[in-house]
Amino acid sequence: MSFQEVVKIARGMGINPYRKTKVLLIREIQRTEHNIDCYATARVVHCGETGCLWREDCLQANRSQPEKARPRP
Repeated sequence: MSFQEVVKIARGMGINPYRKTKVLLIREIQRTEHNIDCYATARVVHCGETGCLWREDCLQANRSQPEKARPRP
């Protein structure tokens, strides 16, 4: 999903996207929805949320990050 698509979703939820990265914005959306803010964390290894809107991006983000750079859940 593109950054602009994420911004549109965030604005629709009343979240201000100003000066936020895609990762931080998605995590804020997850918190607003009362979900675990786990996007692009190591949790994806054990994640069973196959219906998550962010799943494919999350998997891709985790593959592209070196292990030490990944934020902890």
